[in-house]
Amino acid sequence: MLKLQYCIVFLLFSCPLLAQSYSSEVENRIRQVESNLASWVEIEGQPRWTLEERLRHYKVPGISIAVIRDYKIEWARGYGWADVEEKRRVTPQTLFQAASISKSLNGVAILKLVERQQLKLDEDINTYLKTWHPSADSGKITLNHLLSHTAGLTIHGFPGYEVTDTLPTVEQILRGEKPANTKEVKPAFTSGKRMQYSGGGTTISQLILTGVTGEKYDVFLQREVLDPLGMTGSFFTQPAPQSKKNLLATGHHRNGEPVKGKYHVYPEMAAAGLWTTPTDLAKYIIETQLSYAGQSSKVLSPAMTKTRLTPYINPSSALGVFIRKEKEHTYFSHNGGNEGFTSTYLGSLDGGNGYVIMVNSDNFDVANEVVRSIGLTYGWKDFHQTQKIKTVTVPADTLRQYAGTYKLGNTTVVATFANNELRISIDGGEPLLAHFSSVNEFFFVEFPPLVKFEKGAKGFDIVAGADRFVKQ
Repeated sequence: MLKLQYCIVFLLFSCPLLAQSYSSEVENRIRQVESNLASWVEIEGQPRWTLEERLRHYKVPGISIAVIRDYKIEWARGYGWADVEEKRRVTPQTLFQAASISKSLNGVAILKLVERQQLKLDEDINTYLKTWHPSADSGKITLNHLLSHTAGLTIHGFPGYEVTDTLPTVEQILRGEKPANTKEVKPAFTSGKRMQYSGGGTTISQLILTGVTGEKYDVFLQREVLDPLGMTGSFFTQPAPQSKKNLLATGHHRNGEPVKGKYHVYPEMAAAGLWTTPTDLAKYIIETQLSYAGQSSKVLSPAMTKTRLTPYINPSSALGVFIRKEKEHTYFSHNGGNEGFTSTYLGSLDGGNGYVIMVNSDNFDVANEVVRSIGLTYGWKDFHQTQKIKTVTVPADTLRQYAGTYKLGNTTVVATFANNELRISIDGGEPLLAHFSSVNEFFFVEFPPLVKFEKGAKGFDIVAGADRFVKQ
């Protein structure tokens, strides 16, 4: 009876009766992850939050989590709503838009063709392009450049299309021609000079794959990458197949409102088109880890996997994946953000550990807090990096002096004093509570760094690193 009441009262949380059961040891770790969320800063005397509390705080309908330990999925669980209106809960089978994480699986597909000698990583891409070519010369562009974001190309990301929109072809997207809703993908500077993130460049690799194979992108990726990895619930098909509709999460904006039409459609499949689950992405991570260790080759050989995970030009950017070197280990990872969806994954290059977190909201803050809780629970120090700060009480008269409007370029910051608190809004966003570590230095629990008020021409200015916001 108590369990039933628990489910009724906490409607935003997944009912334990509906979740897969694990060993008592694992269930204990799951409870620890659920109850130890923390910000980048820990205020002395402030307790940690529960996942339920933070979902409500951030207006996030649902989240799905998978944790990898010793080359195995230790647990996967969903929380909250996949679709509030339809009363569908998030389960481990709920599909989320992976957004830019799609680029990691695209990298696997391209390197599979390299391994088959159908493509060469250092060949000029114009060798493979037949229906579109870059409109300007920026030097030799190769697949190495496209996959590592070092081609010097434009178009960072794509907004997607409403479900009722006419979808453009890949060539129309690259040319910036209607019905495409983005500008032309073109060189901004000479290739190989530096990294500039470009979903446009990844879309070129999509066109190359379909041209070389003569197959539809989603069909090739399903047969040659997703299915061999065991990602049988995932797909790149856009729009999503009707048969999958009851498994799709609905995207939401930061204010908690659902995306019009529930989600956007992304014909830029290689850059943003993957629908998947944390469980399926964990299978990709584990296979990558095992292949890197020379123990598996379900899709790529160990040698090609090492090529995929080797940074190219930029020390953090490999081929469809980013490399992070922390104090204790080196990791491969990627984040994703589509309209109404955010996600992240990370896997260690040794030890077989990692996580996947997917959220049906534009707000990624809760995912960052879950990462810290995972790190704390499992003793993975690289994941749990917080700074403890003792707060002080600032006199009300001083806080009143800090109130006002501040500007730097096109950014406007408004500080409001009320109820003996100072709350600060950035460009009209939700006002955030300023916590003071000294009479003039403050911080937000939502994101770093420490910020301070300094004397200025009109009383005080706000200084954040090298940036100075001047009081108006």
